[in-house]
Amino acid sequence: MITLGIESSCDETGLALYCTDQGLLAHALFSQVDLHALYGGVVPELASRDHVRRLVPLTKQVCAQANVSLQAIDAVAFTAGPGLAGALLTGAMMARGLAWALQRPALGVHHLEGHLLAPMLEEQVPQFPFLCLLVSGGHTQLVAVAGLGEYQLLGESIDDAAGEAFDKTAKMLGLGYPGGPALSELATRGDATAVDLPRPMLDRDTLDFSFSGLKTAAITRYKQFSGSEADKERFMADLAASFEQAVIDVLIGKSRKALAQTGLSTLVISGGVSANRQLRQAADSRLGDDIAVFYPRLEFCTDNGAMIALAGAQRLLRGGKSEDLAVGIRPRWPLETLN
Repeated sequence: MITLGIESSCDETGLALYCTDQGLLAHALFSQVDLHALYGGVVPELASRDHVRRLVPLTKQVCAQANVSLQAIDAVAFTAGPGLAGALLTGAMMARGLAWALQRPALGVHHLEGHLLAPMLEEQVPQFPFLCLLVSGGHTQLVAVAGLGEYQLLGESIDDAAGEAFDKTAKMLGLGYPGGPALSELATRGDATAVDLPRPMLDRDTLDFSFSGLKTAAITRYKQFSGSEADKERFMADLAASFEQAVIDVLIGKSRKALAQTGLSTLVISGGVSANRQLRQAADSRLGDDIAVFYPRLEFCTDNGAMIALAGAQRLLRGGKSEDLAVGIRPRWPLETLN
């Protein structure tokens, strides 16, 4: 079965073709980073309009790459939520219209389920059950995964998600947009032990996260700096490295607690922040030889059509029902409500 996956939940337009026998056939992605950089963040209306421009050309591109005609597609999967309402509608309308024209099933996919399953696009895949650390700009969650659609939310961020804290801190430091990657790049030149920052909620039994206080602490230290301009560059690199290390300590510490509580021995780390190399190194080195850690490849950490095609194909194989002609999206959609 060949499934076309469409991702348009925010500021990246992703298309992919996934075959249940051969794996990923082709994928293409257009990022709107340059479009939104002028505004320092995503402008929903601009995002929606750009999706409209990109969806058809990217569909043609992946079909050409895979040498697959539209008629050979067996199903269409699209991101139904969570995300920006207008952006979601562009992909949903495209998917539903194409599926209707081809007389094929169309299936709405949960964006976070796509991230959760993204490591299964690799040759070495995690086996159920496992613990998933979903960490991105909008979400930081620990989820016990018993199987497809069997998700138990163990903990989540009660304020800023990890990626959001990265972006907001970077913006306050004047690092531009997107802030998270810029802060991580600056951190490579700094000393992670130079600035004393808190590890919020790490000493509590709860598996919830809180990064708002850490963000505030970093900004406070930045505003308190009174050295020379020559010293400021070094201080900012140290602050970035210290901030990044604090976030990683919390993520790894909470994951270790969740693994101990559940008795699981496999950890999946996915979402945009899973591309952070320092986080990957910390997970591999600090969780012990008895914990198997899996990640998506770097190009599938951020939003992409491949994860949507995969998730849609797996659901259809397990009896997932096609959407009717009414296009439904869910800008807010708790992962644990899936079944």
